[in-house]
Amino acid sequence: MANRHLSRSIVLQTLFEWDFNGGKDTLVGEIIDRNIKEFGPGLDDTTFITNLTETVLKKQTVIDNIIEKAAPDWPIEKTSIVDRNILRIGLAELLFGDRTQVPPKVAINEAIELAKTFGGENSSKFVNGVLGAVYKEIGEPGKDDISKKKKKEAELDPATFPIEKKGGAIVYARHNGKIFFALVHDVFGYWTLAKGGIANDQTEEAGTIFKVKEEIGVTITIQEKLGENEYVASHPTQGKIRKQVSYFLGEAPFQSLKLKESGGLDDAKWFPMEELGDLKMYDDILPLFAKAIKIITK
Repeated sequence: MANRHLSRSIVLQTLFEWDFNGGKDTLVGEIIDRNIKEFGPGLDDTTFITNLTETVLKKQTVIDNIIEKAAPDWPIEKTSIVDRNILRIGLAELLFGDRTQVPPKVAINEAIELAKTFGGENSSKFVNGVLGAVYKEIGEPGKDDISKKKKKEAELDPATFPIEKKGGAIVYARHNGKIFFALVHDVFGYWTLAKGGIANDQTEEAGTIFKVKEEIGVTITIQEKLGENEYVASHPTQGKIRKQVSYFLGEAPFQSLKLKESGGLDDAKWFPMEELGDLKMYDDILPLFAKAIKIITK
């Protein structure tokens, strides 16, 4: 189902917030409702999200014991919040899910995809290793099966998918002889760029300026286009879509940032250029910063 990947992402975000807040079960229902409204407003059926989350919580003790046995060098409390909750989701589906709905290999592959999207540099390898070890231990059920979903998706031509355009910017300012960058902080613990969707009647530049203003409250002057990125994602109502993201370098006045209320972001802050190397950021935006700094300091 096209909605399953989005649903798992919402489950991961829910478990992340639950875990970050000390594992208080009383908060789970509230977090699920908020995340569905924020990230899955078009989902017709949210039962999968609720059921998977409840399975993880009910089986948490058993699942955590399995993780520690499969990865003895990484105690559960020392594993990153993102990685351990991806493993919990993967093991919940692998061991306690309906295999007619989610075959074991699909459960493992979906967990790996979550790790690639939300984890660190080595998260996907770590998740693959742990789930692969458990899969072999239980006898590799469904080893020779071909997921109908994967087969169907392989036959689809991405060129026919609808396109959604987005714009993002590396926002910088000069203040007291120093260069500062404005970044936003997401609920997965990463500092990233202000960005958002571009309307059909907007140019890439105008749409990006509008979204940056909406998200962090500053008006940028675009100086140069830094690059583009395209990837395929699942939309709750449209199915598979191509997301095309254009990135720009934009200068702004050094003023207080006003973060738009969003369940996916929790902070916005200026950082001096020399502190960028100490921040946790997604790998795909690092080349953009390298290019931007070269332009600014040229």
